[in-house]
Amino acid sequence: MTLTLQTDGVVFSPRHQPLQVGPQTRLIAVTRIESQKMTGQRAALNIAQKEKIIALVLKTLELKNVSAIQIDFDAATSEREFYRALLQDLRRQLPDNVSLSMTALASFCLGDRWLRDLPVDEAVPMIFRMGADDRAIKNSLAAGNDFREPLCRHSYGIAIDEPLEMKFETSRRLYLFANHPWSERDLASIPLGFQN
Repeated sequence: MTLTLQTDGVVFSPRHQPLQVGPQTRLIAVTRIESQKMTGQRAALNIAQKEKIIALVLKTLELKNVSAIQIDFDAATSEREFYRALLQDLRRQLPDNVSLSMTALASFCLGDRWLRDLPVDEAVPMIFRMGADDRAIKNSLAAGNDFREPLCRHSYGIAIDEPLEMKFETSRRLYLFANHPWSERDLASIPLGFQN
């Protein structure tokens, strides 16, 4: 689902594409949060908005076979304290057996220390569409360097239409993103070592 912060409210948009998986597949319920960077409307970032987001995220636990929650929010610097408080309150309300994941700009994982004490099990470095930092980050990873932030050393987030020249640690989880509906042919784009 997508939650959009608009002034002092939260607009809910459900998932529109059907999800077809095996009955035993463990799922990660992903919530995308969009704010002023995407909407152009300055959000109040108030307690009511935070509580509304948490209530909607917790409702995703009612879906079958959900074992983890992931928040996808490209928070601007001015939104970080709101985001931190949201994650802290959400973590307190999640069952102990449900892990909490977040996406992170790759630049956050290389040098920005604000992720350090967030109450999440992983921060997924999004290694695609990185804007001005794109070439420097990809060159660093291709040279064998790793992310400085420990939370970012559990997984990778990559786009199947943006190949990477780097050695993947196959012990890490791989999140794949596509800008079109998935097909069997897309599976051939998965880096070797992750296809089993």
